[in-house]
Amino acid sequence: MKNPTAMQSTTSSELATLISDIAQTDGDYPTSIPALMLYRRSAATDPMPCIYGLGLGLAVQGGKRVTLSDAIFDYGPGTSLLTAVDLPVVSYVTKATIAEPYLGLRLELDARTIAHVCAEMDLSPRTKAVPTRALAVVTLDEGLLQAIIRLVKLLHEPQLTLHIAPLIQQEIVVRLLHSEHGPALRDLVATGSPSQQIAKVMTWLKLHYPQRISMDELAQKAHMSPSTFRHHFRAISGMSPLQHVKNLRLQDARQKMLNEAVDATTAAVQVGYESASQFNREYTRLFGAPPLRDIKRVRSRSE
Repeated sequence: MKNPTAMQSTTSSELATLISDIAQTDGDYPTSIPALMLYRRSAATDPMPCIYGLGLGLAVQGGKRVTLSDAIFDYGPGTSLLTAVDLPVVSYVTKATIAEPYLGLRLELDARTIAHVCAEMDLSPRTKAVPTRALAVVTLDEGLLQAIIRLVKLLHEPQLTLHIAPLIQQEIVVRLLHSEHGPALRDLVATGSPSQQIAKVMTWLKLHYPQRISMDELAQKAHMSPSTFRHHFRAISGMSPLQHVKNLRLQDARQKMLNEAVDATTAAVQVGYESASQFNREYTRLFGAPPLRDIKRVRSRSE
């Protein structure tokens, strides 16, 4: 009988080869399956704030770290990272060389598919009233790994992708619901659950964060008292609602300065800051340098 660990090592190597064949140089690789993105890096990267939405991430070769407020999540071969709601995180590759580059993938998940599958599956009801943290790293089981391999292999059969990819993606959702990631996904789509209500508020914030925002108004949107809203928001996202809004604003301001060449004062106003000094303080706290110095540093490293 084959050793399960050895079997997973073999299948992980197979997936690494499949990704490497497509991602032959450093970069991000969109695929013909819209929800699937492949990645390759030949060296460790700088921490980069970004938004992780509902999706599954694998570091097939090398290692990666994601930080959410004060929590640190390291993952590599044999593990998987799931994000159940939109979260402002800091992400970076920690282990990569030219000889053994970092190879990874991210598969975006669809909440409607998850809700549909949950309705069809005979899942035992959740007994915990406390919401599950919306970001977690757990062991990657062999069945899920095999399904992901079949999805990546499908990229070489474009004539079949349109019809078969949705079936494999649904299988992946089924396997996730039966895995350690299951509770977080079930909470997300359970009607009226705290996780579903908080997820709706996060979706609203993603579109409206430059506006003046009242925490009481957000609590009303979640149909909760302010104290209950703050408690559930922190339990799910790992940070307070105010910190979540700050991170959304600061990350958007940084992108505006990098991609649209706007100055720090203009970016601050566009994302909802009324005080330039407050913007500079909070920007420095998140990115480790004042806006001007940080933007120069990022641009110099990309040249």
